[in-house]
Amino acid sequence: MGNQSTGKKFNDDFKKMVVDLYNTGSSVKDLSSEYGVSDVTIYKWIKKYSPISLEDGTSVTPDHFAKLQKQIRRLQEENEILKKAMAIFARK
Repeated sequence: MGNQSTGKKFNDDFKKMVVDLYNTGSSVKDLSSEYGVSDVTIYKWIKKYSPISLEDGTSVTPDHFAKLQKQIRRLQEENEILKKAMAIFARK
């Protein structure tokens, strides 16, 4: 009864295809009825997979951008550890 999840799992290629169709002019309502995916789900996919234009002319998806930020933080932490290690070894 009511709006219960059907438990459908969609692969990334399918999600990206739906987002590409949206970006080329298809409405969310049309995509929802054609592919059997809720409007809310399609809007989430659009937010996740739509590219963001950068200053240098390239583009990146929000998901990829978040991964890049995480990698930058990890590399900065590693860099700080290496700086501290170099300072310790330089004293010897």
